[in-house]
Amino acid sequence: MKVPFVDLPRQISGYEQEIRGVLEGVIFQRADFIMRQDLIDFENAFAEFTGVPHAIGVANGSDALNMALKVLGIGPGDEVITVSHTFVATVASIVHAGATPVLVDVADDYNMDVDCLERAISRKTKAIIVVHLNGRVCRMDRVQELAAKHRLFIIEDSAQAIGAMFNGKKSGSMGALSTNSFYPFKVIGCFGDGGAITTSDPELNYRLKCMRDNGQDRAKGEILFWGWNSRLDNLQAAVLTVMMKHLPEIVANRRKIAATYHHGLSSLPGLVLPPPPVEEGHYDVYQNYVIRTQRRDELVKYLNDKQIGTLISWPKPTHHHRALGLTHFSLPNTEAISREVLSLPMHPALSEDEVGYVIDALTKFFH
Repeated sequence: MKVPFVDLPRQISGYEQEIRGVLEGVIFQRADFIMRQDLIDFENAFAEFTGVPHAIGVANGSDALNMALKVLGIGPGDEVITVSHTFVATVASIVHAGATPVLVDVADDYNMDVDCLERAISRKTKAIIVVHLNGRVCRMDRVQELAAKHRLFIIEDSAQAIGAMFNGKKSGSMGALSTNSFYPFKVIGCFGDGGAITTSDPELNYRLKCMRDNGQDRAKGEILFWGWNSRLDNLQAAVLTVMMKHLPEIVANRRKIAATYHHGLSSLPGLVLPPPPVEEGHYDVYQNYVIRTQRRDELVKYLNDKQIGTLISWPKPTHHHRALGLTHFSLPNTEAISREVLSLPMHPALSEDEVGYVIDALTKFFH
């Protein structure tokens, strides 16, 4: 049996007729491509799902991060705390704003260690970017407590956690702003690049909608500030509106697969699993199902021989790339994780037989 890490054709095929219909409407019936009703419809649906009043569709997740920092007035002389165990775009947004990144270690669930966060706060700290990694929300009660105490902005990087919850609150609803990515491999993806920012603040919503459109308020005919051309295309918005309708079943399938993995792998010696699907306070959506073992590289070769696809996210930590100028940070858990983690096949179209084949292969390897 061959089990690819992801299988986009199979994932998309179940929605083919719906998507063909909306694309035909956008292209051939209305020729609506930029800043039209499909974008508004998606923004409304995404904001409602997240539990906030406002969503702003942008070109991609990196632009979402860049604009989030800019609209909060973060720049030279400011420090922003985040993690190294994330895609480089998170840290890059701080540098692009002219601010200084302060990197802290992660806990065993791969999210920010809030004890390390508290020790990293200084007089120059202006904001915290929390990364909800692998479909799991960070300990936001502690983060919010520290942010309130020190008067800091919280930006949630929710690119991998759409639909995840902590203490009943959705990812993207607990900070000043939240950034999202709809890259095709995410929990819901579009047919290319796409992103969004969510917020409860009407003034930030207004400024971000101007910022993504070259800084202009079209209704007033005024350019208010230097902005970007970073609009979510109508075609992508239309696709995402379809996917939003199916998001509950997509999340349910991911959680079902995670539960099967957890049941089948929990007794294997030398293997560390992610938190289980049923856990007080957390509702994870399993963007990735990440296992951890000191025999990681040996295991990768074994699974490749069995035609089981895997992914190693960031085998070299962000702060170890010398060109970035971050090598002065010492983050022991991040560095150990990068040597030991491996993501197993995880997408909502996986069959029970495929998941069983992966479990059987891992069982034979560890025994």
